[in-house]
Amino acid sequence: MVGVIQRVSEAAIYVGGECVSQIGKGILLLVGIAFDDTHEDVSFMADKTIHLRIFGDEQGNLNRSLLDEQGEVLVVSQFTLLGDTRKGRRPSFSDAARPEAAENLYRALIEEMKSCGVPVKEGRFRARMEVKLTNSGPVTLIVNTKK
Repeated sequence: MVGVIQRVSEAAIYVGGECVSQIGKGILLLVGIAFDDTHEDVSFMADKTIHLRIFGDEQGNLNRSLLDEQGEVLVVSQFTLLGDTRKGRRPSFSDAARPEAAENLYRALIEEMKSCGVPVKEGRFRARMEVKLTNSGPVTLIVNTKK
């Protein structure tokens, strides 16, 4: 599982021009689910996302987590994060999970974060979405549960 964590002051998802989900201060999590991912990967990603200290304290040091800030999370499934671009001009997505398996783990990730008391919003699985965000910092991190 690969996640791109972006600290945001706001983020929104649009489908067909309609806003379907939005958050204020928090984290936009773009997540790619691999064919060999399990609930262990889900737990790792959920824990890492909500406990990473990427928010500034009183001195501006990155010492506060999403929980400390009482922020929100917007989770967006993005299989293209699993694209292998090492050969040729067209990415290979052979490492990405099949949609049915990916959706089950995507839903499990959302539920696990909610169970920790974090307000979670989501994109629309398998939809063509427009993601609008204001990256705060900017702060962007990549989390890979396999490395």
